[in-house]
Amino acid sequence: QVQVVESGGGLAQAGGSLRLSCAASGRTLGNNVMGWFRQAPGKERKFVAVISGSGVSTVYGDSVKGRVTISRGNAGNTVYLQMNSLKPEDTAVYFCALNDRAYTIGANYYSPNEYDYWGQGTQVTVSS
Repeated sequence: QVQVVESGGGLAQAGGSLRLSCAASGRTLGNNVMGWFRQAPGKERKFVAVISGSGVSTVYGDSVKGRVTISRGNAGNTVYLQMNSLKPEDTAVYFCALNDRAYTIGANYYSPNEYDYWGQGTQVTVSS
């Protein structure tokens, strides 16, 4: 069984910053591809960022590129999402996801179907 737990969400003002954390534990390959997605009310879940198992490769969604940085921690499947210059449109529930089958980022990194395990999500609210 694999557990994925996010933390660090909350309320921020436009222009501010937040750092989200995600830790995955259980029976995984270790150093898996991990990604962040977000879902606003009434909208579909959308890709935010992904990082390879080594931490060397990253890809960002167009809506956050230049404002967000994904990174890995030193301990196994731990990843962070540093979000700067926040905008009201960043308001959403942010989900961390793990691909239990890959160390490198595949062609379908942007699809939720590419990921095997998900956290419960953490709310990010940005006020104007």
